[in-house]
This record gives sequence, C-alpha cells and structure tokens, in this order.
Amino acid sequence: MNARILRAALPLALGLALAACGEKPQTLGQGSRQDTPAFDGPASPFTAAGWKPGDRTSWEQQIHTRQQQGQNEYNKVY
Repeated sequence: MNARILRAALPLALGLALAACGEKPQTLGQGSRQDTPAFDGPASPFTAAGWKPGDRTSWEQQIHTRQQQGQNEYNKVY
C-alpha cells in the first residue's frame, strides 16, 4: 500500500516542482524609475486638474485636498 501511495505522490510532487520553475520574473518594465520623487510624475490626461508635474508645492496641495475631501471621516456627510 505504501508503494502505491508513493507512486501516486511522486508524479504530483514532480509536477508541482516543475510548475514552480515556470514563474515569470516580476519587473517594473522599461521606462520605470524608482529614483524620482513622486511630484515629478508624468503629465497625462488622468492627472488631477491644477497639478503641474515637477512642482512640489502644487503636488503637496493636491495631496492635502484629496485627503480632506475623500479620506477625512470628519468631513463626510452621512
């Protein structure tokens, strides 16, 4: 009986080991940089109105406004 279980478990273990070898590397992709500050982000149609890329003060103002309008529980109306 033990030999029968071993014969059934061996292909299963081999299949799991080979499946782990097929994992693709998780990279950020080309053009992604981690050494730039957050306020130097790209200008795109999805950025908030009033924010200018590269301007730290406008970025901080946008973050402050977003926190007050959407993430502050005291300002929410129930």
